[in-house]
Amino acid sequence: MTTAELESRSQTTDVPGKGSIDREVVASAQPHLSRTVVQTEGMRLQPFETLLLELLIEVIESREPEIVPVVKGQRPMTDYSGQQLLNILQAFGIWFQLANIVEQNTVMRRRRDIEINRGVEAVRGTFAHVFANAAKAGVSIDVIEKLLRSARVRSVLTAHPTESKRVTALEIHRRIYLQLIELENQRWTPTERQSLIGDLKTEIELLWLTGDIFLEKPTVSQEVAWGLHFFNESLFDAAPRVQEKLRTALETHYPERKLGCPSLLGFGSWIGGDRDGNPNVTNDVTAATLVSHRQASIERYKKELLLLIKRLSVASHSVTVSDAFKSRLHSALALDPDRELIESRNPGEVFRQFVAIIINRLNATLADPAIDSPGVNSKGYLQPRELIDDLACIETALCDTGCTDLALRLVRPLRNQVEIFGFRTAALDLRENSSTVNATLAEIWREIEGSDAVPPKPDSEAWKSWLMSKLQQPLEAVPEWEPSNLSDKAQSTYGLFLLIANARDHHDSASIGGFILSMTRSVADILGVYLLAKYAGVFADQAGVESCRVQVVPLLETIDDLRNGPAIMRELLTLPLVRRTVADSGGFQEIMVGYSDSNKDGGFLCANWEVSKAQSLLQKTARDVGIPIGFFHGRGGSVSRGGIPAGHAIAAQPASTIEGRMRVTEQGEVVSSKFANRGISEYQIELLAAGVLEHSIKSGQEPELKPNAEFDEAMEALAGLSFVHYRKLAEMEGLVDFYQSASPVEELTLLKIGSRPARRFGANSLDDLRAIPWVFAWTQNRMMVPGWFGVGSAIDQFLSVRSEHGEKLLRRMYQQSRLFRLIMDEVEKTLPKVNLRIAKEYAGLVTDQQLAESVFALIEEEYSRTVNAVLFISGKQQLCEGFPQSMDVWNRRSAIIDQVGHSQVRLVQQFRESEGQANNAVLVQLLMSINCVAAGVGWTG
Repeated sequence: MTTAELESRSQTTDVPGKGSIDREVVASAQPHLSRTVVQTEGMRLQPFETLLLELLIEVIESREPEIVPVVKGQRPMTDYSGQQLLNILQAFGIWFQLANIVEQNTVMRRRRDIEINRGVEAVRGTFAHVFANAAKAGVSIDVIEKLLRSARVRSVLTAHPTESKRVTALEIHRRIYLQLIELENQRWTPTERQSLIGDLKTEIELLWLTGDIFLEKPTVSQEVAWGLHFFNESLFDAAPRVQEKLRTALETHYPERKLGCPSLLGFGSWIGGDRDGNPNVTNDVTAATLVSHRQASIERYKKELLLLIKRLSVASHSVTVSDAFKSRLHSALALDPDRELIESRNPGEVFRQFVAIIINRLNATLADPAIDSPGVNSKGYLQPRELIDDLACIETALCDTGCTDLALRLVRPLRNQVEIFGFRTAALDLRENSSTVNATLAEIWREIEGSDAVPPKPDSEAWKSWLMSKLQQPLEAVPEWEPSNLSDKAQSTYGLFLLIANARDHHDSASIGGFILSMTRSVADILGVYLLAKYAGVFADQAGVESCRVQVVPLLETIDDLRNGPAIMRELLTLPLVRRTVADSGGFQEIMVGYSDSNKDGGFLCANWEVSKAQSLLQKTARDVGIPIGFFHGRGGSVSRGGIPAGHAIAAQPASTIEGRMRVTEQGEVVSSKFANRGISEYQIELLAAGVLEHSIKSGQEPELKPNAEFDEAMEALAGLSFVHYRKLAEMEGLVDFYQSASPVEELTLLKIGSRPARRFGANSLDDLRAIPWVFAWTQNRMMVPGWFGVGSAIDQFLSVRSEHGEKLLRRMYQQSRLFRLIMDEVEKTLPKVNLRIAKEYAGLVTDQQLAESVFALIEEEYSRTVNAVLFISGKQQLCEGFPQSMDVWNRRSAIIDQVGHSQVRLVQQFRESEGQANNAVLVQLLMSINCVAAGVGWTG
């Protein structure tokens, strides 16, 4: 999904005259522009799009002039083949990248315009907007303080293979984005402006010359570096600024008491810790990832401190420094081996001296082999809290001397940074499949009980009884067994828990996030993780009272898992061991809900209802047993995988289910669209956090979110009907053969955009296929099945039974149920992206044409049914007439995407006919077409 689609829809406020700045920019650059561009393209381009397209055409004219007519829309792609076709695909791919950058710029400019004209409180998705409305509604400061005390919002970067752009290209994108901002400035002379435009052209030429296809599959360490790129380029700077915006909003609208929320913001990562079906994520890789995270944060602080020491030139004779600070400085100097150098370099500058000591301690922290030998170098910081205290000491001392502005503008941002990122950058989650954990425990069972014994089945009561009995044994009574007797896979799984114990002791104590248990099916699955943790030394024993030092986060992925989740958690949360662990690890139990596999399992409507319903029931269960919970939302980039605009997605969560706590995955191309630039990063971080706080404050009073028995019964019926029709397709004999032939799913494995295999266990089945390639392939063949299939039949059958009453009910739900409206809106926005002509061409690649005709007919009929149902319920005459921005973006792209789609079908056919042998040229063209469609549609998976 493009940035404009993702986020501009979260902001409904607008002002007249938007776009005036860049129109002036383009007007001033008019000698550089061809007036034929917009006319020949037949599209209404934004002014910056016009500028960038003309610059791209200039680059193409100098390098591949024969394809210019295609780029200008004067000749079709079908007239070209070979290298020329490859060049056309590259040109269109670059054009989509440039258009996406313009949309990012547009989102930010629109937001700034609103703030300039109406004040920050008018900008939806800001703390100022949330707290201004809360104060106006009479929400007391006590309520706000209680909420902030436990609020935690985390974006979690994942290495899911959905990013088809290289880091090199992302860096060029960032420079282009910044140059567009520069061009908006009105201070430039005509000569200076032409120079800036020349710089833009240089970057576009670099994009042309930079290969956009991964020649080798990235290693996990390269993926880790990719993730850290976004912290270094934007997040380290953006998050502290968002923290300041929160503080400012609270001081403005609740000035009667000083409120803080240092734990609100934070980040997580799965990159280097997600082992589920990825054999490339080894224990060595995970250990190296933890070190990389640690180094990235500390190096950043050193860089900031070096800047601070240059600026903090406060002479002792010009201020009165407190005795407490002098004493602290004296003690710190006494422990620093460079004391004489520090005092001689900055005589009489006590603040610079203190900063120099901090830098030395950070150098010692980096040099400390902390992961192996804690405390070997006591001169370094053992935990980030010590650094935070030192920075707070400087901040307080500056305030005491009357230098409050210096404290707040120079020191506090760095302290905020350390509070957010610690010595970890992002807390590393570890993910493994329940089947792998159970298989490891089965081997341990044989070691303990005897090699000839047969362990109970993991879903049996005997197995759960064995787990419980071992967990109830005191730590000193843990049975002895020999880990080296385990298989290599089991040794690796057990070794992961040894690594957790080591990291907890020797790294930032928050360096490990949670243990995400994929495919959680029972309480026993979760208890198995607890037992492995106990045997590996991850348990704490305080006066004989044990708890686990890593929280186990059950991942409820399939429809059945979501339905069984409340019963599983009710039993789990009554266990004393689990309750103690929750109390010792933040005070709430986290539960992850998956949008991807549930959609692949049950279809879009059913999955969204089951996820929503599960949250309500899980929250009720948690209240019944007296344990707070928080939800971790496993969302992807596409609508079908939960990639709905953040503001809308949060606003549609069931009432009182967030309560200030939310984690959400940011995957692949979503990461680069949200966090590539500091301005966009600030916006995205604040949008998520403000949305969580707003929902927590007001959702209990919103009629659109309150439980409604009539609406819930209707949703249950619709979800059931949709599920049945979706499963009719999913279980259709031959569907896997159709899917593999009528999409480029097999060729996607050749697009080396991630270290993770497309299938968990290598089986050639729908169940084993991961949700990302499932969505990716349906997107490329333009059927978009995961985003709408089953909705039309569900509504048709619902209305056929309930007739006029059903019509009135669904239209009332469309107006009054935020969840139903969100589902219908997202289906409506997906339907225009379906192209049945391209889809039919893909179906023509299926060997069994009788099968192809049967499956395609089912899809074609359901598409027509769904379009009619959406229009009927919404009362509109045509799709997306209520979403002009979304359709404007799509209409500017669709003609090109369609051309590429038709060419892609032919390329797939050529590649398959050559049996993939000695036809590297066709393969490169095919992969380029896949990249091009992904860039145009705005998502891969």
